Amino acid sequence: MTQRQARMTLLAFLGTLSAFGPFVMDMYLPTLPEMARHFATGPSMVQLSLTSGMVGLGLGQLFFGPMSDRYGRRRTLVGALLLFLLSTLGCLFSVGIGHFVVLRFFQGMAGAGGVVISRSIAADRYEGSRLTSTLAIVSTINGVATVAAPVAGGLMAGAGGWREIFWVLFALGVVLLAMCTGFDESLPPVRRNAGGWRQLRAGFASVLRNRACAVHMAQYGFTMVVLFANIASAPFLMQGRYGLTPREFSLCFGANAVAMVIASGATARFRSMQPVLRAGGRAMPALSVLLLLALWFGAGFWVYEGLLFLLMAALGLTQTAASTLAMAAGREEAGTASALLGAAGFACGGLVSPLAGLGDPGLTAGLLFLGGSLCTWACTQLRPLPCPAAAGEVVQSVSHVHSAAPRG
Repeated sequence: MTQRQARMTLLAFLGTLSAFGPFVMDMYLPTLPEMARHFATGPSMVQLSLTSGMVGLGLGQLFFGPMSDRYGRRRTLVGALLLFLLSTLGCLFSVGIGHFVVLRFFQGMAGAGGVVISRSIAADRYEGSRLTSTLAIVSTINGVATVAAPVAGGLMAGAGGWREIFWVLFALGVVLLAMCTGFDESLPPVRRNAGGWRQLRAGFASVLRNRACAVHMAQYGFTMVVLFANIASAPFLMQGRYGLTPREFSLCFGANAVAMVIASGATARFRSMQPVLRAGGRAMPALSVLLLLALWFGAGFWVYEGLLFLLMAALGLTQTAASTLAMAAGREEAGTASALLGAAGFACGGLVSPLAGLGDPGLTAGLLFLGGSLCTWACTQLRPLPCPAAAGEVVQSVSHVHSAAPRG
């Protein structure tokens, strides 16, 4: 296998791992109204299952990231996937909404393993501009999966409902478990953290003291406020206010994936992420103001969808640049940095999701869009010290590239 083929194979694996979390979280979104009827409960309780899953996804990254630094990437990933399979079976046979909400927490926690370890493997394998481009591609796939997952769920919703979607997630977990056995460990024992919990805590403190890394993590978290405000509100706005069917909702919601694909993918062509971050950070508040006004004054569906499409494009630029800069700044402790990055994002998303169900859904969503966008812009004004590796301005190092080939 050539070096290019090995890189493409590794990118496919990392992309699948990165998409795992969003599919776990978002694939069942089109069935939220159906699930409210199935469990005989209100929208807020069903949205609580989204919240519990996101909280699990955030806390799971705090657990699996440091564990992968200590015990290796592959062993930790296998453990996370086994937990995912068990929790998904539990969700399928839930007897009530409370049972389902609790199991969604464990399902989200298990899904965190794929998200956090995909970024960690990239940081293990590459440095400099190669790391920047790899993380940008992985972030693009993650962003696309966040929006594409509800589309896939909507296409399946009419046939078998939410249970069919969870069986598909179970099958995806089995496939990933089989795939991870075909790759060599990216973190050899000599580079692992063997100092116990005290050193793990010191690793968290070290990453948080890294000003550039911490600021970019905060930016990433605030972009997730905007993203999950849209995820939580869109099913009720599009199907409730605008009268779309689940399939129509999925297609329109999925159209935003085009914006995120174009914007996120474009970041891989830039040598520096800082200009990308500034451009996205300025566009998000302006578009959020327009979207808030459109929702407040009852604008038609295509005005809402058009502005949302542009906002998702700006978010794709900002989120990809922020996550790439954060991981490059903290690559010396990649698992811990990846854990904190993911925890910041999904903690913000978990807090926002239940708020989206309060009051008038359009006005609440618009205010959340604006709040998250303004906080993202504010972080760009802090001007953290530049990280050369993050900006892609250092000549690419090839010290880890030759270890990237999969076994066999």
